[in-house]
Amino acid sequence: MTRERTVPQEHAASVVDARPDLGGSRATPSFALPEGAPDGLPTGLGATRIGSRTFHWGERTFVMGILNVTPDSFSGDGLLARSSDDASGRAGVAAAVAQARAMADEGADLLDIGGESTRPGHAAVDAEEEAARVVPVVRAVRDALPDTPLTVDTTKPAVAAAALDAGADAINDVWGVAADDALSRLAGERGVPIVLMHNRVEPRYTNLLPEIVADLQRAIEQALSAGVPWANVLVDPGFGFGKTSEQNLALLHDLGSLRLLGRPIVLGTSRKSTLGKVLDLPADERVEATIATTALGVAAGIDIVRVHDVRANVRAARIADAVVRR
Repeated sequence: MTRERTVPQEHAASVVDARPDLGGSRATPSFALPEGAPDGLPTGLGATRIGSRTFHWGERTFVMGILNVTPDSFSGDGLLARSSDDASGRAGVAAAVAQARAMADEGADLLDIGGESTRPGHAAVDAEEEAARVVPVVRAVRDALPDTPLTVDTTKPAVAAAALDAGADAINDVWGVAADDALSRLAGERGVPIVLMHNRVEPRYTNLLPEIVADLQRAIEQALSAGVPWANVLVDPGFGFGKTSEQNLALLHDLGSLRLLGRPIVLGTSRKSTLGKVLDLPADERVEATIATTALGVAAGIDIVRVHDVRANVRAARIADAVVRR
């Protein structure tokens, strides 16, 4: 037998008062926004000008080609290791320009140029040596591809400034969550975009994704305080940086959480060791694995994928975009 539950008459008034859905009046009061305050609700990402090109976020996934001007890249694509430079470095510069042209022909929307390896155990280089590697390549690629946006991958303000002087259009900061805001201040002074990448010295987390989001949120606020306009801030969750393989896979699983930041997201999984550990394959055999992460990134709403193998990833991104973004 089903019994209908009734509220005793003596308690009816208090229940109605406590239950706004029953017409009561004890709801939390609402407030108007303070004058000039943003509402904090997710909106479209808008657009960012990088060099001569405007990127309208959300239209499709863009592809960033990697130019490693190093002798010790983890992926085996370091241009200084593959070319026999003369004293002037002309052979390395020529190799970089040839690779840049090939990537542009294969569909790269922008190119990222770096002169210091970030692989575990890499040899540190000082600012002078890094600039000597990067600046001639930036200048030569800018001359060869005047309309292709170029970013400089560095942690050193002096290198970034020299690369911007040589024709780079934006800064890619692999320690974007560091307390030092020198690169953000440079980006603000020069009026160029900056990619703020997540990183930690050790992979210690209590709650991985919320901490990544929180770290990047602080980095965004720091960049804004340093004079970088909102439209010029991009973020990168730092796949492979300060994270174990298990943490990297968890990051990929919950990648969409980064949309909470309201900024364009750059994803760099290309040929990285986590992919190699899953498949037990060397760096030069991780193309298919990278393509899989590109498709997963597109499904999660990623805006830029940073890759070594441009043609394959452009094709994967186009198909994924056709499904996800219709």
